[in-house]
Amino acid sequence: MGVTRSREARNYFDSTQGRAAVFSLRPTFREKKDLAGILLRPKSASWDGLGPKKCLASLPTCPHGGRLRRHWMNQTMAPSGERLIDLCAIWDAGVYLPSAACNRASSGVARKRLNEAEKLSSVQEAQLKRLEVTRPRVLGSRERGQVPRMARQPPPPWVHAAFLLCLLSLGGAIEIPMDLTQPPTITKQSVKDHIVDPRDNILIECEAKGNPAPSFHWTRNSRFFNIAKDPRVSMRRRSGTLVIDFRSGGRPEEYEGEYQCFARNKFGTALSNRIRLQVSKSPLWPKENLDPVVVQEGAPLTLQCNPPPGLPSPVIFWMSSSMEPITQDKRVSQGHNGDLYFSNVMLQDMQTDYSCNARFHFTHTIQQKNPFTLKVLTNHPYNDSSLRNHPDMYSARGVAERTPSFMYPQGTASSQMVLRGMDLLLECIASGVPTPDIAWYKKGGDLPSDKAKFENFNKALRITNVSEEDSGEYFCLASNKMGSIRHTISVRVKAAPYWLDEPKNLILAPGEDGRLVCRANGNPKPTVQWMVNGEPLQSAPPNPNREVAGDTIIFRDTQISSRAVYQCNTSNEHGYLLANAFVSVLDVPPRMLSPRNQLIRVILYNRTRLDCPFFGSPIPTLRWFKNGQGSNLDGGNYHVYENGSLEIKMIRKEDQGIYTCVATNILGKAENQVRLEVKDPTRIYRMPEDQVAKRGTTVQLECRVKHDPSLKLTVSWLKDDEPLYIGNRMKKEDDSLTIFGVAERDQGSYTCVASTELDQDLAKAYLTVLGRPDRPRDLELTDLAERSVRLTWIPGDANNSPITDYVVQFEEDQFQPGVWHDHSKYPGSVNSAVLRLSPYVNYQFRVIAINEVGSSHPSLPSERYRTSGAPPESNPGDVKGEGTRKNNMEITWTPMNATSAFGPNLRYIVKWRRRETREAWNNVTVWGSRYVVGQTPVYVPYEIRVQAENDFGKGPEPESVIGYSGEDLPSAPRRFRVRQPNLETINLEWDHPEHPNGIMIGYTLKYVAFNGTKVGKQIVENFSPNQTKFTVQRTDPVSRYRFTLSARTQVGSGEAVTEESPAPPNEAYTNNQADIATQGWFIGLMCAIALLVLILLIVCFIKRSRGGKYPVREKKDVPLGPEDPKEEDGSFDYSDEDNKPLQGSQTSLDGTIKQQESDDSLVDYGEGGEGQFNEDGSFIGQYTVKKDKEETEGNESSEATSPVNAIYSLA
Repeated sequence: MGVTRSREARNYFDSTQGRAAVFSLRPTFREKKDLAGILLRPKSASWDGLGPKKCLASLPTCPHGGRLRRHWMNQTMAPSGERLIDLCAIWDAGVYLPSAACNRASSGVARKRLNEAEKLSSVQEAQLKRLEVTRPRVLGSRERGQVPRMARQPPPPWVHAAFLLCLLSLGGAIEIPMDLTQPPTITKQSVKDHIVDPRDNILIECEAKGNPAPSFHWTRNSRFFNIAKDPRVSMRRRSGTLVIDFRSGGRPEEYEGEYQCFARNKFGTALSNRIRLQVSKSPLWPKENLDPVVVQEGAPLTLQCNPPPGLPSPVIFWMSSSMEPITQDKRVSQGHNGDLYFSNVMLQDMQTDYSCNARFHFTHTIQQKNPFTLKVLTNHPYNDSSLRNHPDMYSARGVAERTPSFMYPQGTASSQMVLRGMDLLLECIASGVPTPDIAWYKKGGDLPSDKAKFENFNKALRITNVSEEDSGEYFCLASNKMGSIRHTISVRVKAAPYWLDEPKNLILAPGEDGRLVCRANGNPKPTVQWMVNGEPLQSAPPNPNREVAGDTIIFRDTQISSRAVYQCNTSNEHGYLLANAFVSVLDVPPRMLSPRNQLIRVILYNRTRLDCPFFGSPIPTLRWFKNGQGSNLDGGNYHVYENGSLEIKMIRKEDQGIYTCVATNILGKAENQVRLEVKDPTRIYRMPEDQVAKRGTTVQLECRVKHDPSLKLTVSWLKDDEPLYIGNRMKKEDDSLTIFGVAERDQGSYTCVASTELDQDLAKAYLTVLGRPDRPRDLELTDLAERSVRLTWIPGDANNSPITDYVVQFEEDQFQPGVWHDHSKYPGSVNSAVLRLSPYVNYQFRVIAINEVGSSHPSLPSERYRTSGAPPESNPGDVKGEGTRKNNMEITWTPMNATSAFGPNLRYIVKWRRRETREAWNNVTVWGSRYVVGQTPVYVPYEIRVQAENDFGKGPEPESVIGYSGEDLPSAPRRFRVRQPNLETINLEWDHPEHPNGIMIGYTLKYVAFNGTKVGKQIVENFSPNQTKFTVQRTDPVSRYRFTLSARTQVGSGEAVTEESPAPPNEAYTNNQADIATQGWFIGLMCAIALLVLILLIVCFIKRSRGGKYPVREKKDVPLGPEDPKEEDGSFDYSDEDNKPLQGSQTSLDGTIKQQESDDSLVDYGEGGEGQFNEDGSFIGQYTVKKDKEETEGNESSEATSPVNAIYSLA
């Protein structure tokens, strides 16, 4: 049985609706049991209805009018490591769902396993591996609308890769549960062309399954291979894999040959492919002496590699003997055969040698051929870099231009054969001056754009996965300005056998009919040979229930004895295909193959499928029930497929419950239950937004999620669709992602992935980082002239901030190698500029881009360009003549840089003579930037000239510069005058020195006040060289001043002149007075007199104070009491004049009135403490009160401690 793929399968994909590719299939049987289709999941797998799926194909028709829905493919791994493929459905909203099978494909026996034993082509294997890596995830909560900022994508590449797998899944071998008896099936084997490493042990794989377990034996070169007789050969336990051990010696080459594995049990024998064992070879390169290759400049050249034949063929590449890669371009390139082709040879090709290298895959070794050396004959012997990018480089170098001619292939026409499914490589390499351009065309049509690509600078055309439609005539056109030429290649596509209908395992109940179909195609048409249990069908015992009709074997009324393994071998001159298919006759009651009482959780509003895998022979029928209800579920929101799967079109809350499936055939029935739980979808309700940030700032992306609380939520982030590494600069929280110190590498798309074990939701935002521009690249020099060149560059990425300026810098290798100087600046809108150049400079340029964020890294340097020489056009600047000593003059100047030297051996002609003497010029040639003239007079002006000179001539006549010889100390200032207009100021005046002996920098004045022998502090004043006056403010009208004045030059202060201020008119008296006042006897006498006067004053005052009452002269209202004892002593009235002190006060030495420091108070002198002033301010009181008080208080009075009382007691 089987399903045949039509040749013209059509691919259709509606990107707006999410529909997948469409295949046209046609059935091969009319019986309901002929199609075993749906793929059952392994027992250990749990299925929730929403796992990641891949859209595969929409299958519009099935046998007997059944119809498949849109299908997607899910690939999982069984516990044994076998790959299993399921079909599932997709609906337009983008949710990936499980599928239903087509009509009569409901036979639970139709579990299909795609394992390593299946004979996939290399293309199929690559597609399968790709599918394993690129599983999309469920979109989940976006089933009713478009995900914001997530555009619907066109069909991904894996959709196309899945087409063939869809057919394999429908037409694959039927799988019987392993606890039932069954013939052997090959599950794993080595590839047909098995190349091994001679350094390792040899492994030839062969594994199979069956019940009972199969035994294994091998043939080598079609003869029985007796493993027991060779001690190096062993077979793995429970496997047919051969191990050939060379640890104890032996040569692997002795075991080369064709091997075939046989797996046998009592129900039949399965065969592996014929495995051709070859040992990898990496032969050494033959030793050869290669003479230098002499070639005329502009001529074509082919350097042949001719590598030693290896197995597999080595990888060829060209390098120099110093292991530097050979730079290739459209002029110099390597052909597919390994040879190195020069479309035209240039002088610079002589700068290196050329060595062909071969890298061998298995031994990981590289073998190097002896290098070729080139000797280029040329009409222009100088390899001037200025001509390398000359617009007419060839004519500038004297190379004749010529029309193209083909170096490979030869002639104007050739033919090429390629096998279907392989890559077609067409190559055209042409010579010519200038180097030709290559273009490709197909006669009568266009090149297949989806699988054609150009290689090796358009010299090669590669068409991948060739089909019969790619045959025809192709031609390459080589052209330059001198003409064009074409070469036609006739392509014939042949084909090794490929399957149209591969035979599949056939499971029948006793008495049923069936068929095996083996249908293949190829060019030439392959032949078909049938075998049974490894023997040709013609030599097998006759079977009346079996009929062979070409590529089909028909079985009628099969019985248990009909069990066997059939082999179909189809071959032509380009290869063969071998397929095993067993016929098993079983009588088995229904059985459930999935775990019992499964829990399936699904998301609300999604479409899902409940699977109930089963097995039985004859094929059972299956029905579904919900919550024990008696009615069969079908119709409305439910749909039951023929394979037994129950589809619920849109999950609602009320769909939650327990579902029961019942499988029945004539031998019995079996049932299983599935519990369905409905969960709320996961939704991102606050999504991250696109942002623009400057480098170094902080960015926060929000992602807030709502989900079913019974499910565990995981929030992760992707950057550019790859998992994001959360480093030190990032902080991930439950509802946001923060990036600190944003850098250019942080730019890209950020996707928040909120997922549970059932679904997920995605939201994407783009972060734009404003950064410094990338460096410009691909600098090119054109329009080369003696004093200018055009520099062109390709701008780097502006990193989201427009480029505002370009700075062109240059470096020269003569005066300051390695130092870069700014040359010019240009606006950011240009990428080409004409640069003005100086003579005799070996220029190298680079470009820096600038935007608002900053400057780019400098570009890689351009090639060098040297301008021709010329006499200098300028002379050095900043010429000076200054003395370093009093008898010399040092002449210095700023040396000229590389851009003003204009030629080699730059030097300077230095001339000098005394100014205004008209003497002859002295001259000397100097290579540095200074010269010292000796034996000069002090500070004499000189005329100085410095002229540049190189090997091409002298610069222009320089202008004279005035310099001076060395300075000395100046003479004293002249006519130093001191005048004193009054007692407060002194005026100073002077004239400049007669002999300055240099440049005056100022004057220094030192002066000091003195009075007899007394001298004050010295004061220093500095004046500018133009100041000749100064005024001193006197602080002492009596003292005189002594002034010292000197002039200063750079050398120091010169001779000083000293003057004193004039004496005042009373100078004699002042001097005598000062002399007496300073004598010791006079000072002592004055102190004694002052002390005596003081004592007398104190005694007098005390006596006055003890006189009792002091009546005033004016009439008082209150008379003095008769008891006053001083009335009779002639007491006098005390006047109250303003200049008289009050009682109890004394006059201080400075004439001020100061109250005595005594314990007495005025109140104490009144009667009873009631003393008072009268109206005129006089004090009226009796001293008797005070006296009585003193007598009563005795020593307790405060008078005893008073200084006045102490003197009084002495008096």
